[in-house]
Amino acid sequence: MGTLVWVLQILLAVIFVAAGLVKLIRPKADLRAQMGWVDDYSDNAVKGLGAVEVLAAIGLILPALTGIGTVFISLAAIGIVLLMIGAAITHGRRKEYPFVAANVVLIVLALIVAVARFGAYSL
Repeated sequence: MGTLVWVLQILLAVIFVAAGLVKLIRPKADLRAQMGWVDDYSDNAVKGLGAVEVLAAIGLILPALTGIGTVFISLAAIGIVLLMIGAAITHGRRKEYPFVAANVVLIVLALIVAVARFGAYSL
């Protein structure tokens, strides 16, 4: 189970660092084609979401690598759950149901990490 949790942590970190960097680096106008929801939010809000995603990715990996503050792994995973709940609500309002399904999958994966790292497989 420990290996599975590590794989999930790395998978989530890769997904969220990539998604976050895209939002941080690319202008809102360029994101519009892939992410129609950006029109509903200010440029600062989109950049803020990108920063939160990158920080969550760091929180999944860095404490585990350093052995310092390993409780932050679970907290980062819970943050991802909350972020994805918000994303699912946004996509649901826009009737973007395939994205809602993807959000639900990410919620489940992050919950597995959060529970495992709080419990028997904590570092």
